[in-house]
Amino acid sequence: MSGSVRAYATATSCAQGEALEFRLDGPGEIGVAVHDATGDRLMLAASVRGPSWRLEVPPDWPSSLYRARFVAGPPEPDVPVSRASGDLPGSGASPDDEVYFVVRQAVPGATSPILVSIPFATWQAYNRAGVPGESVYWTEQPDRAARVSFDRPGGGPPPERWEDGMLRWFGPAGYAVEYCSGLDLDLDLLSGYRLLVVNGHDEYWTAGMRDACEEFARRGGNIAFFSGNTCWWQIRMEGRTMVCHRDPVTDPVEDPRLTTVEWSSAPVSRPENSLTGVSFRNGAGTWGTFMPLMREESYTARFAGHWVFEGTGLTDGDKFGQGALGYETDAAEFTEIMGVPRATCRDGTPPSFVVLATADLRHWDSCGQGGWATMGVFSLGRGTVFNAATVNWGNTLHDPVVDRITRNVLDRLSRPSRPGWEVIGPAGDIHALAAWRSALYAVSADGTLLTRELCGQNLRWLPIGSAGGVRCLDAPREAAAGLGTGLYGVTSGGVLRYREATPDPVDWIDVGPAPRDTVALAVSDGAFFAATSAGRLWTASFGELAAAAATAPVWRDAGDSGGAVCLSGSNGRLYSLGADQRVRTRLPVAGPAPWSDLGEAFGATVLTVHAGRFVSAGTGRELRWRIAQKSTGP
Repeated sequence: MSGSVRAYATATSCAQGEALEFRLDGPGEIGVAVHDATGDRLMLAASVRGPSWRLEVPPDWPSSLYRARFVAGPPEPDVPVSRASGDLPGSGASPDDEVYFVVRQAVPGATSPILVSIPFATWQAYNRAGVPGESVYWTEQPDRAARVSFDRPGGGPPPERWEDGMLRWFGPAGYAVEYCSGLDLDLDLLSGYRLLVVNGHDEYWTAGMRDACEEFARRGGNIAFFSGNTCWWQIRMEGRTMVCHRDPVTDPVEDPRLTTVEWSSAPVSRPENSLTGVSFRNGAGTWGTFMPLMREESYTARFAGHWVFEGTGLTDGDKFGQGALGYETDAAEFTEIMGVPRATCRDGTPPSFVVLATADLRHWDSCGQGGWATMGVFSLGRGTVFNAATVNWGNTLHDPVVDRITRNVLDRLSRPSRPGWEVIGPAGDIHALAAWRSALYAVSADGTLLTRELCGQNLRWLPIGSAGGVRCLDAPREAAAGLGTGLYGVTSGGVLRYREATPDPVDWIDVGPAPRDTVALAVSDGAFFAATSAGRLWTASFGELAAAAATAPVWRDAGDSGGAVCLSGSNGRLYSLGADQRVRTRLPVAGPAPWSDLGEAFGATVLTVHAGRFVSAGTGRELRWRIAQKSTGP
């Protein structure tokens, strides 16, 4: 009779060619059927006897999530693996007669650069939810458990099966991926992959898991969180026991960094959004009988020009992904700047975080927790982290926009990285560009001086007064010879002018004459460099200009200009953007020096270099940036 066997495995994963031990509690002959849980393929049907059974995993079983189902009597191979039905809220529990486990790739990364983590710790945390002493749930109940064992039945996917949709989507969508248990996450394993995918509801993390993922990203690995309520609780594993007191007062741990509380709470004080970019602290939740509300909600695109949205056809303000916003979402704290969201970065979200889409769920405040969802992307060390910020993303992949966004993320982040231009602002008509500290300054076609933050968010330009007739701009890193830091420009009449780099209205001040027909200006190492329409580069030091007063300064020929229509100085180099849209560089010396080619700036007519990045714009062209190094890619 089905359902009369209780079973569990002694590990959440094993590698191809290894053995996995199962503990069985059932009468006499026991039938077992093992299916690939991502595609329903029957892998094994056999009769076994308890109290234990050893599964020798064949080397040719693909890395995947598997389900072993045990019944009294002969095996039942035709009983399909349960899948997400969309019926909410979920009811029932993970059956005691089925056991989920992962088969890892024997050689990590041998068949795919993508590793998918399965959240066994979160599944186990919800096992027997509400039963006194048997589960760490429910959160506010005084008789919840602080320690639960993996050596017990249950602990499979929750009834809602938040992970199911994406796991079943990979293969038919053309993606070969490899799998691990979340408890397997360490740097040795991750080093075999380019991209880690966290999917669904992955709420419980050990310090070791988090340390490994952060170091993986710092070294250049990428992470895609198609999940919500991610990395919310810190847990400890003591053998096969998961410890989660949820309370610093009752946790006896000696090292306060390992206290089992929310990651953002004292004494841990390690906000999860420094890894994920977003947090459930700012997110939303709708629980119990209110859970069906999630079907009504959609994202709003806030940066449709970003590569994440390529091919979706979305424009800013469009709704998409109805139903993808699951019963729990995460968000970055943000503020609106001229109608564009910008992360405040006050509570752990990295400064590089770019808000891509938002959902205002503050009306859920009477249904569980009111808040937001913010989809975003940011850099962490040499790696890139994307976060969809919702538990139900994978179960909405039938939506063409959700499908395309997912493909964009997987395709870009699973391939070798190379410097490439990324859109960071809308198209405009920019004729000059410079950067100073954390701000960009530009001259528009109508002679207005504009400014905006230098960041990856698609912020709009703020007019701050007249550009003083200048046709080119740059800003020195340091003051010298009485000439201060700020904006320097050359007018079409050949006058070098200065203005403080501030959003406040201030006057331009004449510094002195510049070479005739100057089209581009750079400042580097206490000297000005001017490129002329004749293709020559001229230079004069700050001291020479300051000493010259009203007389003409001595501008010396420094060689050819590299065909410059725009110049920029940064960190002891000169950079030139040519009429051929090639970026070149040379040393800022007073005489001729060779130019080196750094690649193409497609469609750009102005360029500045600051803080390790090229920033470019042009007439009718979006504001873009890329890492300041040689590249031939678009």
